[in-house]
This record gives sequence, structure tokens and C-alpha cells, in this order.
Amino acid sequence: MPDDLAGTAPHMSTASTTTPTEPAEDGPQLRRHVGIVGLLFASVGSIIGSGWLFGALNASQQAGPAATISWALGGLMILLIALVYAELGTMFPLSGGVVRYPHLSFGSFASYTAGWITWVAVATTAPIEVLGALQYATKYADFTKPHCVSACGTDAEVTVHTLTGIGYVAAVVLMALFVVVNYFGIKWFARLNNVLVWWKLAIITVVVIAFLVTAFHGSNFHSQGFAPSGIHGIFSAIATGGIVFSFLGFRQGIELAGETDNPRRNVPIAVIGSVLITGVIYVALQVAFIGALKPSLIGHGWANLSFENDFGPLAAIATLLGLGWLAVLLYADAIVSPGDTGLIYTTITSRISYAMARNGNAPGFLARTTDRGVPMLSLIVTFFVGLIVFLPFPSWQQLVGFISSATVMSFASGPLVLAAMRAQQPERERPFRLAGGHAIPLLAFWASNMIVYWSGWDVDWKLMVAVLIGFVLLGVFTLAGQVHLPDMAFKSGAAWVLPWLIGVTVISYLGSFPEPGAGNRGLLNFETSAALMGVLSVVVYVLAYRYRLSPEETERHIAETEEEARVEDAQLA
Repeated sequence: MPDDLAGTAPHMSTASTTTPTEPAEDGPQLRRHVGIVGLLFASVGSIIGSGWLFGALNASQQAGPAATISWALGGLMILLIALVYAELGTMFPLSGGVVRYPHLSFGSFASYTAGWITWVAVATTAPIEVLGALQYATKYADFTKPHCVSACGTDAEVTVHTLTGIGYVAAVVLMALFVVVNYFGIKWFARLNNVLVWWKLAIITVVVIAFLVTAFHGSNFHSQGFAPSGIHGIFSAIATGGIVFSFLGFRQGIELAGETDNPRRNVPIAVIGSVLITGVIYVALQVAFIGALKPSLIGHGWANLSFENDFGPLAAIATLLGLGWLAVLLYADAIVSPGDTGLIYTTITSRISYAMARNGNAPGFLARTTDRGVPMLSLIVTFFVGLIVFLPFPSWQQLVGFISSATVMSFASGPLVLAAMRAQQPERERPFRLAGGHAIPLLAFWASNMIVYWSGWDVDWKLMVAVLIGFVLLGVFTLAGQVHLPDMAFKSGAAWVLPWLIGVTVISYLGSFPEPGAGNRGLLNFETSAALMGVLSVVVYVLAYRYRLSPEETERHIAETEEEARVEDAQLA
């Protein structure tokens, strides 16, 4: 990871007016010293956080042995999205690109919407990593307590682990530690990231091999049915079982594209490679997890799978298998993996706040930096938002669906930008060009919408409320003179943003996820809802393509962004 991960200005490579690898001749440049391994490991390190520590259990409870299919499908859907950003990331090597790309093609209203959803998604990621670490740490102190809730529409009970009083105190301390390390020691930490990623990969590999060698009960894959919850369980697990959440760290290959020394080569390898590598690992882990379970544990059905000390499910299984040494490693990793990822996302959240402020989409004070180049006020805002998140989502299990839905929705604008940019900048060099015309971008957009839908109405209505809060804040900040949105381009953005958000909300309300009657109407079965979401995706895709900015407006936005990057580089050099 680059030195500017400490919170210095997100910037766009000024090379993008020619080729992504040629330095601009005017103005000093920040060092672009993140190599292929560094960028790949930034993505892999973000992917391997707390998700793998809980995902195998949660996915098994929802889908049974068919969870292996859920992991493969989830990885494929995320790969479609990653392929879109591989082209955009090499075409425009921007730091914080997920936020800035919509501005280039659709103007400020679209970029504010995408930026706000992105900020909500990343701002809630550090808290979930804290929750994951504290849940495992409950072995040593009462940081969390088990709480049974009924699974909607079934007689099964699901155990979630909510924070206790001392747990809240510990959570505050850990969130504060992320801020402190960002302020004082993130450069030192960044040098250790490659080592930490090797540690994570080694631990997962050891777990898979140890489980497979020590115990493998093949009957577990069919004794209670391969897919006891049917297709509904397979797809619910993708969105709310921690599967999509476990893949979302691929974004770092995009967010840091402006800092890599060879974006033409490194960005596609980092983005695509990280999903493929971790996808294989996660499927293998799920197979090993199911095979390692004692058959008696699933005697009452997969939905009721639980065991003593399941606040750390993988460590608990290691203990049951007599692998005490492995349990110790897993409890240690429960600090390393979430801590590494939480620290990265605290940094990324402050960077996005900074980028939005620089774009005029957020109050200007968020762009103020210390003499260390750290956006301290953005870090403080990140800290307090994290504390607020703990209140409505006091457990890892309750927060994972929200983060998955918000993050995927933040990615959903990428396919639309790619389609528009091919018409707006047809002659621009594309070091990585995605084949197939509109097919993959459209499939990626549909996949994004389906993941949001599978998260369920209980998650989606909260996400839409968060989006509405963002629009209210935009109005308040604009009236107060705190934001100055250049080229609002309301027609270009609202023409597809509003139908998209309204359509997803309506289909989710009428649908049957997580279960019929869970606050929704349950009027749409799986096939009908998938078809309607497909129609909505096509309509929104066409609207975005139809109402894109003109090539001249897009070129002007690109030029303005490049000029801003030159100024930032000169200030920071």
C-alpha cells in the first residue's frame, strides 16, 4: 500500500490524458511506487477480513451443503463487477475512483449519490471488523453475549452475538485505535501489510488442510439434503451469509489505481486476481468446514446448526477435532485479520470523505489535512459514525447484510459509467478492454441489483433510508453554503438514479426475501422477482446511456479532474 494511505489527497494520475503510464511533464508528482504484488495484496488483504471467520457457518445455516454453490456464484457475480472496474481503473487511474467515475459521465448529482452510498458502505466496514474481533475474543472476556432470534418464516432460531457493556467499551477503544494508528503509524503499518496478507493466506490454507486431513464426513453433504432451503437459501446466503461481504475488498485495486507504478498491468491483475484467488480458497474452506462437522451437529437440520462456544465457529470446530494449536492460531488471527481490514477501511473512509469534499460533494472542512497530510477531521467523523453504527447493528451477523447491500449498490454505477464512457470517449486508450460489448456491463448491473434484493427487505429499507438521509444532507449543506456542486447535471443523473432506487425498493418490498412476511409483501417468487429486476436493470441501463453527458462535457470534467490532481500533487510534493 502507498504512503498516501495515511490520508493524503486522493488524486487522478495526470497521465490519463495520454496513456496511463506516462507521467505528465508539468508539475511535481507523488511517487507511484505500488507494484504488482503490493496492489494485489492490498485487494487480497482487504478481502480476507472477518468474513472468512464466520461465512462458512452462516452460509451453511442458510443453504446447507449447497453453500459451496453460493460461494462459487457469489464469486462469479463479484467477478463480473470487478471486470468492469478493471477497464475503468486502467482507463482512468484515479485514487477513490469508485466515487469519481460517475462524475465524469453523469455530473455531480450522480457522483454525489454514488459517493454517499460508497461512504455509508465503507464507514460501516471498520465497525463490523471490530465486532468480528470482539466476538472471537469473547473466549477470554464477556465482550458479546449470544442472543437467539427466530428466522423469518421458519421455526428455526438463529444465534447472533450482541455487544455487552464491556464490549461497547472495547469497541470504542478499538475504533479509536484505528484513528490513532492512521494519524501516527499508518506508513509503518503499510510496510507490514504484505507480511500480514501472507499470514492470512497461510492460516486459511492450514485450516483447510487440517480440517480435511483430520476429519471428513462425506455423509454431511447429503444426509439432511444438499440444498435443504432450496434455491432461496442458496441466494440468501450470497447476500446475507457473509459471502458477498467476503469478496468486497477487491475494490482496493481500484481505489489505489492512481498510486501503482504500472496500472496497465497491475490493476487488472489485482482486481481480477484477488477475486479468483480468494474464490478458490473460500470454496475449499466451505467444503472443509462441512466435512469436518460431526454428523450429530446437523441432526436437527442445517438451520439449527450450532455448538458450544460458537462465538468463534472455526476455532470451536478445531477444538472439537482436538486441534488445540489450530484454535490458538485462529483466535490470534481473529485479531490480525479484522484488525488489518478495519484499519484499511478506516483509512479508505477518510479518503472518500476527503475526495467528496474536494469534489464539492461534502463540507469543505473534511478536506483539511494536518501537516502530516492526514485528513484528521475526516478520521474523527469516521470514528463517531462507527460508534453510531454499533447501536442499530450490535452484532456481526446483523451488520453484514447491510454492508454487502450498500457496497454492491455503490459498485452498481460502474457498469453504467463504462457503457456511457464508450460513447463519450471512444478513442481513449483502454489498456484493458472488456470484450462482449454491453453484455458483461449489463450482467454486472443486474447482478448488483439482485444481490441488493437478496439482502432482504429488512436490510434494504434501512439502506434506502440512509440514501434519503444523504439527499437531505445534500440539501442542508447546499442551503448552508457548505457544498458547492459544480455541474449538477440533475437531468443526466436523476434520469436513471431515481428510477433505479425506487424500482429496487418497490421490488424488494413486494418480494419474498429474506422470507415472505418479513415486513415485505411476499407477492413475488424467485423467478418473477429475478425477471422484474432484469427488466429494471435494462431500463435503467438504457436511461443512463441515453441521458449521459455529451462528449464535450465529459472531456471538460476529465480535464478539471486532471488539473485538480496537478494542484494537489504540487501541494503535496
